[in-house]
Amino acid sequence: MLTLLGFAMIATFLVLIMMKKMSPIAALVLIPALFCVFVGKGAHLGDYVIDGVSSLAPTAAMLMFAIVYFGVMIDVGLFDPIVRAILKFCRADPMRVVVGTALLAAIVSLDGDGSTTFMITVSAMYPLYKRLKMSLVVMTGVAAMANGVMNTLPWGGPTARAATALKVDATDIFVPMIPALATGLLAVVVLAYVLGLRECRRLGTLSLDKAPAREPEPEPETETVLVGAGAGAGAAAGARTGAGGAAAAHGGPDGGAGDIGDAAEEEFQGLDPNRPTLRPGLYWFNALLTVALLTSMIMELLPIPVLFLLGAALALTVNFPHIPDQKARIAAHADNVLNVSGMVFAAAVFTGVLTGTGMVDHMANWLVDTIPEGMGPHMGLVTGLLSLPLTYFMSNDGFYFGVLPVLAEAGQAHGVSTLEIARASIVGQPLHMSSPLVPAVYVLVGMAKVEFGDHTRFVVKWAVLVSLVVLASGILFGII
Repeated sequence: MLTLLGFAMIATFLVLIMMKKMSPIAALVLIPALFCVFVGKGAHLGDYVIDGVSSLAPTAAMLMFAIVYFGVMIDVGLFDPIVRAILKFCRADPMRVVVGTALLAAIVSLDGDGSTTFMITVSAMYPLYKRLKMSLVVMTGVAAMANGVMNTLPWGGPTARAATALKVDATDIFVPMIPALATGLLAVVVLAYVLGLRECRRLGTLSLDKAPAREPEPEPETETVLVGAGAGAGAAAGARTGAGGAAAAHGGPDGGAGDIGDAAEEEFQGLDPNRPTLRPGLYWFNALLTVALLTSMIMELLPIPVLFLLGAALALTVNFPHIPDQKARIAAHADNVLNVSGMVFAAAVFTGVLTGTGMVDHMANWLVDTIPEGMGPHMGLVTGLLSLPLTYFMSNDGFYFGVLPVLAEAGQAHGVSTLEIARASIVGQPLHMSSPLVPAVYVLVGMAKVEFGDHTRFVVKWAVLVSLVVLASGILFGII
């Protein structure tokens, strides 16, 4: 009974948000509360919610101060060189823009934090997608998949959890998986290329070498496309355009983009180069502070929420020594902080009810019990396939500490090594990063102004494909 109710609760949540009948926050709170009553444990709802909030409070604190910290770093110009390099590569070609999104997300993902990756990627690419009238769900989908592949780094979370749960070395899990994960990342880039070509066909490829094919629509002398507050990051950073129509993509009735000239390419900036929050004299201080913060995070010198709290306080104090300026920066990022932290605490209700009522355990046991006896010698493949739905419908903690040990025991009974099971367990991460239970995904869709349901409809099929490529590569290379 609990198994059916668990799947029904998840299905109800996904259907309602994908059909836009409820907002994600409302669905995350009301649906599990309703099912908690159906289970007959309504009297314990308060305990389940408090337990869920307690478990996710550090994550919410980390996201709050990480948004402030990286928002300030965007404000002061730390990432401007990266943005300029990506934009120089992308020019005005939608295919290059999508591929650039995948590459940028993969590079930034090296720090192991999804929220950081999404904040930087969206802040850099959002103005370009808007100006070229490209699909924003393509941006969120590609960024999420690239980050999902890179999330398997030993300091990213899943690999460390698998190692801890099965008492093996994280290096022994990750290093042999590098060829399969590299193939998965290549699959993301190829997919980005294909999606970019699709955008080209939809919009029309922009040319930097010839005049517009038709008279463009009139536009104001100057235009500002907000990156910070406008994109959810809260920073007063914009894309500055001059009389030449910097990188403006004007289309006809079919929505296709027109052509732009060399002068327009030179004018376009992903982040306004003249915004008043820039601190060029403090560039190296901010760079060293960020490197020190990420290094401390990787080395686990302090809990991540504490590191971001200290980093945000130091960044604000040094870059904006006057209190009114500090208040202005905090206020600029307040909307995104509130949206993301609110979503995390709402998700705490969902996870608290799933865990507290025992639905997660019953769902996991049912899935394990349905494995045919003849599949025992192929538990690596089974684990890889199960990692897709299980890491999507439950947290990484629930899967790696609750389900994975059961799968490992079943594998050992059929001669499948624990390391093989551990490696197979991480192949579902490209899909996991778009799970409604992953706080970072709300940073992504919030900053990109994309409905979570739209993102889900677009990304799930492609993320499943990338995960299967990683699994197939692992089997082909003899890793799994």
